[in-house]
Amino acid sequence: MKLFLSSLQVADFRNHTATKIPFGPNHAVFTGENGAGKTNILEAISLLSPGRGLRRANYADMVRSGASNGFAVHADLVTEDGDISLGTGNGADCGGMEATRKLRVNGAAAKGADAFLEYLRVVWITPQMDGLFTGPSADRRRFIDRLVLAIDPAHGARVLDYEKSMRARNRLFEDGKQDAAWFNAIEAQMAGLGVAIAAARAEIISLLNGLMEHLPEESPFPRADLKLEGALEQQLASMTAVDIEERYRSSLSGNRAIDRHAGRTLEGPHRSDLIVQHQPKQMDAAHSSTGEQKALLIGIILSHARLVAKMTGMPPILLLDEVAAHLDKGRRQALFSIIDDIGSQAFMTGTDRALFDGLEGRAMFFAVSHGVVTRDETN
Repeated sequence: MKLFLSSLQVADFRNHTATKIPFGPNHAVFTGENGAGKTNILEAISLLSPGRGLRRANYADMVRSGASNGFAVHADLVTEDGDISLGTGNGADCGGMEATRKLRVNGAAAKGADAFLEYLRVVWITPQMDGLFTGPSADRRRFIDRLVLAIDPAHGARVLDYEKSMRARNRLFEDGKQDAAWFNAIEAQMAGLGVAIAAARAEIISLLNGLMEHLPEESPFPRADLKLEGALEQQLASMTAVDIEERYRSSLSGNRAIDRHAGRTLEGPHRSDLIVQHQPKQMDAAHSSTGEQKALLIGIILSHARLVAKMTGMPPILLLDEVAAHLDKGRRQALFSIIDDIGSQAFMTGTDRALFDGLEGRAMFFAVSHGVVTRDETN
């Protein structure tokens, strides 16, 4: 499917006062010194998807210092069904900054960022993800949930609703409430949502493992084995969803005293973890070298991008922040070729233009300095 960003316009976003960038159907490379504003461009594009973008920042922190009316991001998208205009911001059009952001599709207000998923999917790799395999399990849960969301737009709402119900249950503990009817209602909702979340995660893991299993042995990005650890996920292998839901509901009910003492809910998909193994070496990713972990992460993301393209018919927009700097020349060229093969439009950043040698004719190059973007046509 033909799909690409044809332009991006940002106003009062991070260190960009007013930036408008035209794109073609090929990739875009942004180079410049650290702090120039390269990643800010990728972050603006990441807001064309649900959530708070690739940095997971508060919207108020995205507003340029000294600006008083919030930030605005506008993008034009070319699709086989015609041109689409997407916009978002946190109050630039209403005279003040807001904690939430507004969204527009073709100029009309959209109820939520899920509306953007009808037109494009966005996937990214950032330096902050380098510690994914060794950091807290919460980071890996968010990672797997974003992978699910790119294929199943309803997943984000399920996760938010589950967390809302869990907070309500925890609040009952804090307030010393004993009303069984309240607990029963909340726990029934948590059970239904929790099993649906676990099932969606398990499905994406199964699909990714199947896809990566067919990667060639000599792949520059090693195959990974993915596994979910969690009570609900383990039960999915041998029980029906209805039976798991009832068991989880019963478990929540039976564990009220324990959870009340702990001050939180101790069992559920909010405690699950993603375990990644370097398949060729049969080694946990957490014990692999830094370079191997980076290659594993890139391999997972590329396989996921291929899966998204296959299942949705929309090759995802890829945001690759400072990825090339960690790869030797052979792996860089392999990365560029795989992206082309997937059919994705990629937006890449780096401090050195030479890292992107070989992309001439396949990418537009831009120089970024102090929040100003200029076309770089250096040969």
